[in-house]
Amino acid sequence: MGKTKKSRNRSKFNYNKDKKKLKTKIRRKEKPHIECPQIRNAWDEHKTVKQNLQDMGLSLGTKGMLPIKNKKASTNLESLPMEVEASLRGEDRTTCSTDMTEYVQYMVKEHNEDYKAMARDEKNYYQDTPKQIKRKVELYKRCHPKEYAAFIASLQSQKSM
Repeated sequence: MGKTKKSRNRSKFNYNKDKKKLKTKIRRKEKPHIECPQIRNAWDEHKTVKQNLQDMGLSLGTKGMLPIKNKKASTNLESLPMEVEASLRGEDRTTCSTDMTEYVQYMVKEHNEDYKAMARDEKNYYQDTPKQIKRKVELYKRCHPKEYAAFIASLQSQKSM
């Protein structure tokens, strides 16, 4: 079986294309023309970009240029530079759904800190393991600490009566 016409033409040399012009075109794309004459004259082809910029007194990026202050030491955010403000960690905005809070409150009310008993409870519809229930209780403690403290206080007052 013979080859198709297209596959035969692929290996032939194209005399109509100027290879020298193609090479210069590719080289121009690799090394763009630098507009600033001072940088163009100071640029050394044998050095890396980082070394060239350091010799000119410039930096490759902003990393390590500005000192980052301790976030606890400064509380006024308006006086901070933009990099420091961006590096500050925001508040934890995770919350629990109402179903989750009711579930956790019921489990703690019935079983206190016994996670194995919570896993065997009939209200454990999703068949959570003791570790999963423990994680949910800890999430509720972390998300709503005041509400959890009030809930525990009300439980202890009910038990003392």
